[in-house]
Amino acid sequence: MKRDDFIEKLNEKIKLIRNEKGFTQDRMAEAIGISKKTLVQIEKGRGSLGWTGAVAISVLFKDSEVLHMTFGGEPQDIILSLAFENYEKNYETTMGGKVWWRDIEVKGGYKIQQNIISKHYRILDKQERRICSSFDIVYIKRRLQELQ
Repeated sequence: MKRDDFIEKLNEKIKLIRNEKGFTQDRMAEAIGISKKTLVQIEKGRGSLGWTGAVAISVLFKDSEVLHMTFGGEPQDIILSLAFENYEKNYETTMGGKVWWRDIEVKGGYKIQQNIISKHYRILDKQERRICSSFDIVYIKRRLQELQ
C-alpha cells in the first residue's frame, strides 16, 4: 500500500464514517479542519483529503468500525509505516492479531504477522507488543534475525 492508496480508501469511506458517527457535513468538516464545500466535493468523488486529512480522519475516528473493516484494525501501524517507511517503536500490547493478522513466521519468542487487508507486516514480542512495522518483508525478516 502506498500513501495514495491509503488516501483513496479514506476518500471513498469518509461519508460512511461521518454517517456512522452521526455527524452533519458541517460538524465533520469542522472536526477535520476543512470547509463544508471541500467535504461535499470529497464525498462526491471530486476532491481528495490528501495525506494530512487522511491522517486526521484516522486519528480522530480511530474507533470507527468502517475504518477497522477497511484497514483490518486501527490504521495507526499503516500510517506510521507510510510516514516513516520502516517504523520502530515499542507500542502498547496488541490483541495478538486474532482477527486481522496471519502469522508468517515464529522464531525465538517473536512473530512476524501480516495484516490480511492492508498487507503490511509487524513483529510482536512474547507479550504481544509491536516492535516494528513495515510494508517491506525483507526489512522485517532482517529485524527478526537481529532480535534473535
